[in-house]
Amino acid sequence: MNKHLLILGATGLVGQQLLQQALQDPTVSRVTAPTRKPLPPHAKLDNPIVDFAALPEQAAWWQADAMLCALGTTIRLAGSQENFTRIDHDYVIRAAQLALNAGCKTMVYNSSLGANPNASSFYLRSKGQTEVALQALGFTSLNIVRPSLLGGKRSEHRPGEAIALRVFSCLEPLIPRKYRIVPASRVAQCMHRMAMEPGTGVHILESAAILGQE
Repeated sequence: MNKHLLILGATGLVGQQLLQQALQDPTVSRVTAPTRKPLPPHAKLDNPIVDFAALPEQAAWWQADAMLCALGTTIRLAGSQENFTRIDHDYVIRAAQLALNAGCKTMVYNSSLGANPNASSFYLRSKGQTEVALQALGFTSLNIVRPSLLGGKRSEHRPGEAIALRVFSCLEPLIPRKYRIVPASRVAQCMHRMAMEPGTGVHILESAAILGQE
């Protein structure tokens, strides 16, 4: 098959899993992961160091078979809603447009359970607005995953999320399936499958369905 995958957000919780799965897949011949800081080298990995505020428009690596996006942040890390929107929405849409312009036909986006452009929650509203903007771009295959709280070890400390994970873990038997913790590895597995076996049109995979896939 020899596919070329483009991964955004390769240093994050889901992104690290995406990168690992792509590099281990023998049907993937090339992986491009633009980051701000260098990644460990790998024979299949192209790791351009970029400023996401000024992405190189003519770079040859935009010509990928599929783009997988796990780029994101939190309000606490971003410092303001404006900065959050710039990273979580603007960077994503700009990168998607550049990939599409270069001939990429498949997009896989890591969103969130409850994403809705009209949500009262700023976070969920932002995710929903990003989904709508991606749909407007016109990829042949747009795939969106909406996981609940992510399970896994993060490189940065998120105290609120850590507390929520402990609470959810204790109460998991009582929590409806769609709200249960989703391992980051499972999210990445679903995203990788969508990239390698894309359908046509828009496909949304909700959290309960992510947990149900092996």
